[in-house]
Amino acid sequence: MEAVKVISITTIRARSWLKNGDSPEQIDLNPFDLQYLLLGYGQKGLLFHKPSSSSSSSSIHRETVIEHLKDSLSSALDFFLPLAGRLAVVPHGGADDAYSVFITCNNTGVSFVYAIAENTTIADILEPTYVPPIVSSFFPPGNIKSFEGTRLPLMVVQVTELFDGIFMACSMNHCIADVKPYWNFLNAWAQISRNGLNHIAPNSKLASFKRWFPPGNIERPISIPFRAIIENHNLKDSTNTTQSPPFSRRIFHFSREKIVQLKTKANSEIQDGVTSNKISTLQAVIAHVWRSAIRNQNLDPEDEVTYRFHISASSKVSNPPIPDDYFGITVQFTTVTMKVRDLVGHGGLGKFASEMNKAISSCTEEKIKRNFEAWVRNPTMHTEHATIGKFMKTSSSPRTNFYNLDFGWGRPVAVRGGQANAEQWKLMADAGAQEGSFDIELCASYEILEALARDPEFMHAVQLPWSLAELSPSSQVARTRL
Repeated sequence: MEAVKVISITTIRARSWLKNGDSPEQIDLNPFDLQYLLLGYGQKGLLFHKPSSSSSSSSIHRETVIEHLKDSLSSALDFFLPLAGRLAVVPHGGADDAYSVFITCNNTGVSFVYAIAENTTIADILEPTYVPPIVSSFFPPGNIKSFEGTRLPLMVVQVTELFDGIFMACSMNHCIADVKPYWNFLNAWAQISRNGLNHIAPNSKLASFKRWFPPGNIERPISIPFRAIIENHNLKDSTNTTQSPPFSRRIFHFSREKIVQLKTKANSEIQDGVTSNKISTLQAVIAHVWRSAIRNQNLDPEDEVTYRFHISASSKVSNPPIPDDYFGITVQFTTVTMKVRDLVGHGGLGKFASEMNKAISSCTEEKIKRNFEAWVRNPTMHTEHATIGKFMKTSSSPRTNFYNLDFGWGRPVAVRGGQANAEQWKLMADAGAQEGSFDIELCASYEILEALARDPEFMHAVQLPWSLAELSPSSQVARTRL
């Protein structure tokens, strides 16, 4: 494998700059959004087979794939204009160190990077046991933080041409959206790339950008000590001499059948005196992975370990409701802390999954609104810090299936996350290529990942990677540029 070579960087703007009631020129951010200011951009990448040079598909419109992607991206931005904007920070009401942060929909544009790695193959990406380092090079460079969206694009796309494939990577400002609207945008772009604009009715809106606020007397726009937050963050970065531990990334595949087995086992271990099926498939898989990771460290049984996961507020609030096409952050974080002996002991799978279930049930509309109002009074920011051993978090969601995205030359053969926000133990849960399956990407120490691979109890639930032959196209792809 060779280094990735950048060929061109282009600014893509919305073609028609559509304006409607749900795409205002200014979007006031709410606490759900603002708490992500210090985090890196959200990243997701899709690996495709290269379209045949002899393809006569009408979706290509006789243009090169790269020019076609730029053209369809411009059309998609008409419906997602905030992505082509920037963050703006303005003084708030003359108070000392009080600022408001909002999205200005000025169509400054997104960045489109075209790169090549002509001697890198799909097999180079899929065959290694660990995610190879070159995958990080397929994502736009730099450890950009979301607050830098005041001067940098809110979205950056990098399309890297491989010897026999295409890797499409998208980095989106974390204040703008979580995984569901992120997927909605990519899906809209893919549909436009594949089918053109004919399937979209005139004056359609594909997303709602107006931010959710609970009823009450919350002053808008929200005031935060923006400069102090950024300066304090930069000071900590400059004075932090602690070397981050090395992290590796590995994909574990869970088939539908194995997931059902884990779910059945977790539900059977619930000791609440009630026969139920309340543990979900995702809760069961997370419980299995987290329990195994802790078991393989030989920690003190009396130690406490913490798992952080997210809950969508969309299904929790009704006054006012959050629309299905809401383009913004709805994620609420909660944690489950348990003693090691309870987690890894008999019935630990069901115990942990049950605690997750209880935490989700406790996330009521009233609690969400209280936390919303408390944040306005005392803004706090999510940050990433190198941790190892006793804390892990979840990102992404298998409810959004990135394998269903088709830009005109078929479904992806793999989905990968970027390196942003990966400086701690992290479990990234995505839908797998087969129906009902999960891909779990673990960011952890090499030693723990190796221990998991040697653990019969853990690996009994893991599907061995499918062969490349199953993913290969019917015809050999020529060694040609797009």
